Amino acid sequence: MVLLACVFLGLGTGCGGGRADFIGSRAKDVCDAEWPVCSKVAGCILGAESYTEGRLPGKGQFIVQLQEASTVRVRFFLEDVVAAGEETVVTFQEEGCRARTREAVSGRTALDSAEKFGEFSREADLTGVGDHLIEFTSDMQARYVLKVEVLPLRNR
Repeated sequence: MVLLACVFLGLGTGCGGGRADFIGSRAKDVCDAEWPVCSKVAGCILGAESYTEGRLPGKGQFIVQLQEASTVRVRFFLEDVVAAGEETVVTFQEEGCRARTREAVSGRTALDSAEKFGEFSREADLTGVGDHLIEFTSDMQARYVLKVEVLPLRNR
């Protein structure tokens, strides 16, 4: 019965927590700055106290600053989904863009995860200290709220 209620209520409400639960006490960053990284420019630096939001289809990039080797998890809360699209990709760069990890998933898989768990996420272990460029692109049609989590590898 609860699952049926979740389906009727839709994504992001009631089941698995909503937008406010996802954001918590974080402050919104509109990501309109110009931070140089890897011969590119990112709009913001995201961390434990910030989040950003936008519309898909589209792409985005931001910086995550690491003090030590860590797992970086990029989490998307999806709203007003119109179409799953073909593919969503999150690319994690090591500092100085000396190496990268590309995490691609089908649009249907991303949407299924968001419906089941209240969010869609991808992660990578990054070993360098400093600024790391994170890029994403998706042809999904939806609004999103994005935040990152940094989990030091020494804690595993």
